[in-house]
Amino acid sequence: MRTKAISLVSTAALVLSVAACGGGEDSDSVTVTMWGGQAQEAHVKSYFTPWAKEADVSIRQDSPTDYAKLDAQVKSGKVSWGLAEVEPNYAKSACDAGKLEKLPERVVEAAQKAEIDPAQMNDCAIPILQYTFSIAYNTDKFGDKHPTNWAEFFDTKAFPGKRGFWKYVTGGIFEAALLADGVAPDELYPLDLDRAFRKLDSIKDDIVWYDTGDQQIQLVASGEAPLVQAWNGRVTQAAKAGEPVANEYGQNLISYDQIVIPKGYKNAELAQDWMVWFLENPQAQADDVTASGYGPASPQAVELVPADVQPDVAGGAEVNEQSAALMNYDYWAENYDEVTKRFNTWIAK
Repeated sequence: MRTKAISLVSTAALVLSVAACGGGEDSDSVTVTMWGGQAQEAHVKSYFTPWAKEADVSIRQDSPTDYAKLDAQVKSGKVSWGLAEVEPNYAKSACDAGKLEKLPERVVEAAQKAEIDPAQMNDCAIPILQYTFSIAYNTDKFGDKHPTNWAEFFDTKAFPGKRGFWKYVTGGIFEAALLADGVAPDELYPLDLDRAFRKLDSIKDDIVWYDTGDQQIQLVASGEAPLVQAWNGRVTQAAKAGEPVANEYGQNLISYDQIVIPKGYKNAELAQDWMVWFLENPQAQADDVTASGYGPASPQAVELVPADVQPDVAGGAEVNEQSAALMNYDYWAENYDEVTKRFNTWIAK
């Protein structure tokens, strides 16, 4: 989720010394680059540190992921990032362009044994976490009577108030608009953009845009936008912290992040070792669910998540049964630039 990085402080190649390491990266270290902040801290603690201790290697960190920097490293042949968390549409485009290392058979086999959804993989990437684009609502304003689907979310007469949306085309806004307008979930793609924009026109004056996860929670918790299309993990954590917010999973859209190895990384085999370890260790993924609020890559990990947490786990049965669709990032890899131009023009009108 690229735009989340706006609110995060770069760790500037912070070194986590799990084993003794020298001043520069050597054959016994891997640099992990993610979106930063508390989520990165949770991920590293849950499933990088344990592997590093077992393998007697060092983990170095950087943040946030920056696609221009990754591309520049590959182009120059000076690749310092070993494992990078990315969005699936970028992973698809970069893999096709030869900018990423292909997955070896041992990683593919480990993914199959872990029952990873093939739709969440490509030749260069495995999923690292799952989340949903779902309806977040202010519990003080709506309580038990809140929108339970996207048609109700778009109904500003029945449910008065501003609507919050991520100012980013792959953030589920078009999918939600089409579902609200009656498009069947299995007919979402390719997106009917003319129809989606018409539906968005119907509530445009009531839309408040956000760029970061922090802004998202501020909008719904304060009541400025008591209904927000949100990332469920952020809402879950805010609710635990006592904020008046909750998730509604009706017609949620399942999304996910992937992890890749930039082409030419000298310790690629070591990074692939981590991939295998990650896929073979559902408990580490389950630990991360509790720590970060994000769902695991493997369905096997869901069974290991505490029972009181499972109702909010992306990838778990309770959330998946209410899901409308899995985000189609192959579509977005092909159409991202064109739709972004149209979207920005529409916002500016």
